[in-house]
Amino acid sequence: MAFLSDTLARVKPSPTIAVTTKAAELKAAGRDIIGLGAGEPDFDTPENIRIAAKAAIDAGKTRYTPVDGIPELKKAICAKFLRENGLTYQPNQITVGTGGKQILYNALMATCNPGDEVIIPAPYWVSYPDMVLLAGGTPVPVVAGIETQFKLTAAQLEAAITPKTKWFIFNSPSNPTGAGYTESELRALTDVLLRHPHVWIMSDDMYEHLVFDDFKFVTPAQVEPRLYDRTLTCNGTSKAYAMTGWRIGYAGGPAHLIKAMGTIQSQSTSNPCSVSQYAALEALNGTQDYLAPHRALFQRRRDLVVKMLNEAKGVTCPKPEGAFYVYPDISGCIGKTSAGGAKITDDEAFASALLEETGVAVVFGAAFGVSPNFRVSYATSEAVLEDACRRIQDFCAGLK
Repeated sequence: MAFLSDTLARVKPSPTIAVTTKAAELKAAGRDIIGLGAGEPDFDTPENIRIAAKAAIDAGKTRYTPVDGIPELKKAICAKFLRENGLTYQPNQITVGTGGKQILYNALMATCNPGDEVIIPAPYWVSYPDMVLLAGGTPVPVVAGIETQFKLTAAQLEAAITPKTKWFIFNSPSNPTGAGYTESELRALTDVLLRHPHVWIMSDDMYEHLVFDDFKFVTPAQVEPRLYDRTLTCNGTSKAYAMTGWRIGYAGGPAHLIKAMGTIQSQSTSNPCSVSQYAALEALNGTQDYLAPHRALFQRRRDLVVKMLNEAKGVTCPKPEGAFYVYPDISGCIGKTSAGGAKITDDEAFASALLEETGVAVVFGAAFGVSPNFRVSYATSEAVLEDACRRIQDFCAGLK
């Protein structure tokens, strides 16, 4: 009898975490390393949120809470959805989990049966397919390449839907590409979904507040209210509020789905951290004045990185609408040999040689389902980004 579960054979560790860990190990060993793998803001959690957390501790709010969130936070989330997205939810339609990842995982665990298919546009966040597999479902990646600016078309979505399709996972702005769907682009997808009433929509809106230029964020149930009853609108405090380590995600959806997700959570983690919930309450109800300056800062970093990567030989880097990632194409680098003698057979070999020869850590595109590319997180200072991009330029110039 095997000791480990067969389930482990269906999934793999997160490549983004692996890259971050490797970079940290090399840095600890004395190497000059620039890590561009981590998907988290580089500034501190805003002061008002930190103060609220300290006050919660001092008030003794450190005990168990209701399994899927304190009533005050659920009320604040309802207000947020109405204020920012025009979506009306009641507290029994809200769930709070230990990070956005748990929200998605709970939903899949509560709904997927063997044979159920989940459509996932690629490039995708690395965890989507593996969470589907853990839940017993079948991920169905659909490639949206650079020719469509990494956005799924209505025709592609229509072609991917089968009688077995249970979920369509939608992420805008996207991790890893930063691509954001305009209202008209999203409406083309919702028109398709209206024709297939058995398909549910899981909208991952984690990067809602990180959009640039004149881009206007919209979410599926907002664009097409007729999909409200089969949409789970997911979000969290990690990215916009620089609260990655606080681990608070949330979602609004049909009450029966929310209840089922609560059942899963009750037998796994139980409630999210009590102190983090009170911090999230302040994040949603308190001042939002820092969001615009943060957006402006990320936009400047995006523009710097896009410009410099497009100046690298063999690299094409589209300009994304949001998040804090770029996803350059390196077709012009494949098949060459680096100055250090490494054969660049694919994007994983590119990323490995780049790290070894220049000290710049990026995540290779195959991890996100579309190659040959790599992901850069520009959630670090402009000085560091300029140094990293110059090293990438030199590395690409040395390819023969």
